[in-house]
Amino acid sequence: MNILIVATNHYSSPVPVMPVGACMVAEAAERAGHKVRVLDLMFEQNPLNTLALELNTSNPDFIGLSVRNIDNNDMHNPVSFFKDLKPLMDTIRSKTPAPVILGGAAVSVMPEELLRYTGADWAVLGDGEVVFPKLLSALSLGKIPGKLPGIAWLEDNIFTKNTGSVDHFPNGGLSPNFHRWINVHAYLSRLSTVPVQTKLGCHFKCVYCTYRKIEGHDYRLYDPETVIDAIQNLVTAGLHDIEFVDNVFNSPYDHALTICEGLARSQSGARLQSLELNPLFIDGILLTAMERAGFVSIGITVESASDIVLDGLQKGFTAKDVYHAAQVIKRHHLPCLWIFMLGGPGESEVTVKETLRFAEQCIRPKDVAFFNIGIRIYPGTELEHMAREEGV
Repeated sequence: MNILIVATNHYSSPVPVMPVGACMVAEAAERAGHKVRVLDLMFEQNPLNTLALELNTSNPDFIGLSVRNIDNNDMHNPVSFFKDLKPLMDTIRSKTPAPVILGGAAVSVMPEELLRYTGADWAVLGDGEVVFPKLLSALSLGKIPGKLPGIAWLEDNIFTKNTGSVDHFPNGGLSPNFHRWINVHAYLSRLSTVPVQTKLGCHFKCVYCTYRKIEGHDYRLYDPETVIDAIQNLVTAGLHDIEFVDNVFNSPYDHALTICEGLARSQSGARLQSLELNPLFIDGILLTAMERAGFVSIGITVESASDIVLDGLQKGFTAKDVYHAAQVIKRHHLPCLWIFMLGGPGESEVTVKETLRFAEQCIRPKDVAFFNIGIRIYPGTELEHMAREEGV
């Protein structure tokens, strides 16, 4: 079957993000025997015209729309990315009767809303590289995949989704062959990093977060040697700036430490970073291993330095842990980005001042503190439940 996968994201602030999910799904579909093309809209000046031209030449049997984000999560200058999907769908429907399948992180968060908004035929939830080939297999045989885990659809205007377990871990490589699918040079010239995940799933219960909905509650860990080999392969392919994009890189602690120690031994030459460290699992042993592994910068997501707010956000750590992490980081040389989020449950002038006092006293002058103001309320989160109860 002819498959066209469209990476719909074209938001490039602060830097463009490589569509790792779309590329991995493309490789999975190709391994299943399909002929696959990826159309990346990131750098297209006229996405609709580009899409129309592609549809004229490729004549796809099925079309996948990869949707990364719903919006830019900025309450002061909001941009709704999902609105781009309607004109894309109109262009597709004007050119071909091919079924359209939605996928990507945004779809896992809001499958019903996006199916209704776009009029797409199916939605893939969770691990697209597992579910998408199975869905294609069923549809190409004319079967209705009503019992396939990880899909959603509308039938007679009634929304249905199949949860249940999928394969424990996706087949195939940890990182796709980016050069095969996208214009890698265009990303690198704009300072993009190469995204790599060392695990899926999240044990934490932050009230605002969607990771558990997207990836599941239980950790699924890539073998450390597999991660190390993937990093080496990326470097060999000329991709040196690599970012670990796990929801929390240093949890489980032993998994992260083993990876870092292995990378230190391999001397891959990669320039590594992760912006998702948890203060609970920061110590001198791990940071030393990260420095030896080739990390050039880190980020720590603490949200607040007030116990009242941290408890309201259900972060699972305390202000004492935040202060301790700051002391450990001061003893090392890695530049650090501190990420805060003001306006959580229980926030007040007093708690804001607690956080600002921490930032002024404990963050090194060479480091950066980034303050988000306000919290996006996503459906299916504990924060949504709290907001509805309070009549927000």
